[in-house]
Amino acid sequence: MYRNVGSPSANIPEHWHYISFGLSDLYGDNRVHEFTGTDGPSGFGFELTFRLKRETGESAPPTWPAELMQGLARYVFQSENTFCSGDHVSWHSPLDNSESRIQHMLLTEDPQMQPVQTPFGVVTFLQIVGVCTEELHSAQQWNGQGILELLRTVPVAGGPWLITDMRRGETIFEIDPHLQERVDKGIETDGSNLSGVSAKCAWDDLSRPPEDDEDSRSICIGTQPRRLSGKDTEQIRETLRRGLEINSKPVLPPINPQRQNGLAHDRAPSRKDSLESDSSTAIIPHELIRTRQLESVHLKFNQESGALIPLCLRGRLLHGRHFTYKSITGDMAITFVSTGVEGAFATEEHPYAAHGPWLQILLTEEFVEKMLEDLEDLTSPEEFKLPKEYSWPEKKLKVSILPDMVFDSPLH
Repeated sequence: MYRNVGSPSANIPEHWHYISFGLSDLYGDNRVHEFTGTDGPSGFGFELTFRLKRETGESAPPTWPAELMQGLARYVFQSENTFCSGDHVSWHSPLDNSESRIQHMLLTEDPQMQPVQTPFGVVTFLQIVGVCTEELHSAQQWNGQGILELLRTVPVAGGPWLITDMRRGETIFEIDPHLQERVDKGIETDGSNLSGVSAKCAWDDLSRPPEDDEDSRSICIGTQPRRLSGKDTEQIRETLRRGLEINSKPVLPPINPQRQNGLAHDRAPSRKDSLESDSSTAIIPHELIRTRQLESVHLKFNQESGALIPLCLRGRLLHGRHFTYKSITGDMAITFVSTGVEGAFATEEHPYAAHGPWLQILLTEEFVEKMLEDLEDLTSPEEFKLPKEYSWPEKKLKVSILPDMVFDSPLH
C-alpha cells in the first residue's frame, strides 16, 4: 500500500508512505498494499514500511520503493534471515537507480504503525530509512540506533518521521560537523553493537598438509564441502542476533538448543530457526564433531569484509566482545573473541580452535593493538592494490584481502 501523508498544522512534511504485505503472511507474495491486521498468519512477524519525500507537483507515488521492498522481501524469503530495528543493509547503489548519495538503508520501528496482534501472532512494522555511505559506516562503527537518533535531529536528513529524501546531497556530518564528535565519543564509550556480518570470507588450517582428510581446507576446496551442524548454525545465528543488545558480560550463546543464561530473544523465530536443528543435526550429529586446536591459520576476506576488521578489533574486541563473519559463498564462519567472552571454545592456551567449519580466534588486547597498527591502511582500502597480505609469524596468523572473483570461484 502507499498513501500520501502530511499535515502542515501537525508539522509533518508531505511524503509517500509505503507499507508491505507478504512478510507476515506465511504464504506471502511480496505485494505492497494495505495491511489490515487480519489478512493472514505471521510468518516472519514483521512488515516493511518506507517514507519518501513527496516532490513538488508530484501527483502519483514513484514505483521504485515497491521494487526495493520486494527485493528485501525476496532476501528474507530466500535466506530466511529476519530484520530487526537498528539493522543496516549495505546496498551499494542509489536506492532509486539515480545518481543519489542515498545508497544504503537502516531499519527502525515505524513511528506511526504500532504492532498489530493477529490470531497468528504479533506483526511489527519496520521502516526503511535511506542513508549515505558515511552514515552507514558510522552505524557499523557505533550502532544503528545511535545514527537514527541523529537523523531525527536533522530535518533535511529525515527529521522525527525519518522521511527519506533522495535529493539530499549532504551527509548529516556535513550538515552539522558536531554530530561526528557525538559519533566518535559513542564509539569510544560504547564500541560497536554490530556483532557480525554475512561476508565473502574463508579460512585455511596451515597446521596440516592440504591432503590430510581432516584438514579444515576441505570446507573451501572440493565438491563436497563440510557443513555446519544445526547446533553450530543456531549458535552463530544467535551470536549475530545478540549484537543489538549490550550485555554486561559478553557471552556466546550456548550450543545447547535449550536457551540458557537469559539468552532467549523476544523476536519470533523464523521458520528456519524452528526446523534447522532437526534437519541439519540429523545429517551431522553435533556431538560427533570434535573441537580441534589449530597451530596456524590463514584468514581470507574480500575488500569490503576486510575493511570491517578494524571495526571488529577496535569496536568489539577491545570492548570485551566478539565478532562473527558468516560466509555467503560457503558453509563456514569465523568468530573473533576477546578474553572476556564466555562460552568460546578458543582459549588463551589454544587461541585458534575449530568446530567443523566454524573457526574461533581468541585475541589478547595486546595483540589486538598490534594488529590495529599493522592494519591501519584497511581504513582507506582504495589506496592499496589487491591482493594484500598481512602476517604475524610469531602468532602463526596470516590475513589476506583478495578480489571478489576469488570467492566467486568454487576453489578458494
